[in-house]
Amino acid sequence: MVAQKRIVITGLGAVTPLAVGVGPSWQALCAGRSGTGPITLFDAGNHKCQVAGEVKDFHPEDFMEKKLIGRMDRFIHFALAAARMAVEDSGLKIDPSNEERIGVIIGTSAGGPATLEKGHALVVQGALSQVSPFGTPSYIANMATGQVTIQFHARGPQLTPVGACAAGTQAIGEAARYIRDGMADAVIAGGAEAGITATIFAMLDALRAITCTRNSQPEKASRPFDKNRDGFVASEGSGIVVVEALESALERGARIYGELIGYGLNSDAYHIVAPSPDGAGPARCISLALRSAGIAPEEVDYINAHGTSTVLNDKSETTAVKSVFGEHARKLALSSNKSMVGHMWGASGTVEAIFTLLSMRDGIIPPTINYETPDPECDLDYVPNVARKADIRIAMSNSFGFGGINASVVFKKYVG
Repeated sequence: MVAQKRIVITGLGAVTPLAVGVGPSWQALCAGRSGTGPITLFDAGNHKCQVAGEVKDFHPEDFMEKKLIGRMDRFIHFALAAARMAVEDSGLKIDPSNEERIGVIIGTSAGGPATLEKGHALVVQGALSQVSPFGTPSYIANMATGQVTIQFHARGPQLTPVGACAAGTQAIGEAARYIRDGMADAVIAGGAEAGITATIFAMLDALRAITCTRNSQPEKASRPFDKNRDGFVASEGSGIVVVEALESALERGARIYGELIGYGLNSDAYHIVAPSPDGAGPARCISLALRSAGIAPEEVDYINAHGTSTVLNDKSETTAVKSVFGEHARKLALSSNKSMVGHMWGASGTVEAIFTLLSMRDGIIPPTINYETPDPECDLDYVPNVARKADIRIAMSNSFGFGGINASVVFKKYVG
């Protein structure tokens, strides 16, 4: 039997509500600082929810030519910025000798809704001549992927998972598959989102999915696993990683953040937005990831939880973890980055994977902030409020999305 290719992560890039860049975002996360604040991207005065995780102090001209900025939606700006950081961090040189072996996979939930809303407003006003010719190639979902391939001359396979909140995790898992199937040697993979718009928030308000009770205390709004949680904080940004075959990384002397050893992907087939109360879908996904990794549940040291701060999702994930890990669930540390970065939708999975890799590297588990009142139905160790030192050899990151899609990845500390 031919040995399966080993897959590693060699570059990280992120634009988050905490900061522009992986380093400052990671520092803020470990310090327990929230990135949630009042909405400024539109007038939210008539909305029930008036808080979000907006990206601040972001200057797209730092990452792309000025003439391109107006031709792209904000989600593409974020993707290009994070991709540039990740590729530079990896030291990967893309040139005619390898460009056909470099793939790009960038997931999203909504693509560019702000561009679509702007165009619709002009149509309603009868100003059809003012509709931008760049509107279509700005808002459609695969344009972050397409623009990254163009900017980096990456001529290998490309894909755009539109897997709701699991899209960024899907991107990482599918990147590994492309490499193992011989389609690429490295893949620029991740997710990007910029859905903080009036229409999106009106729909989320109507769905009662987002928090609406702490507009005066935005930093307290996201509270995963806390008994008084009332919905997620919608946020924006991008996370991109460079996924690479180990032999390729070693050949060029790349820094390795960790090894990707497992990937699970499945469906609840239960409800369009609600998880099954028994957590059966997420439990099967977690089990698939463990089986893919070839490890026992007892070998996992830390889970970066999906942890959305919604009543149903947090309970379902807790139930799933207890189902799969049994008694070991009581020894596991879980924490939710969304307590600080909010829910970045299609970008969440990759941003959380980045933080998981840094947890292994630095031996630090970021906290779940705003955990004040324990919920009897969420009774595991969520690393409340303060970061914790820990020796993490194997860690998992979970992402569960609308439509019943579930994705999990497993990382192992790379020791050569």
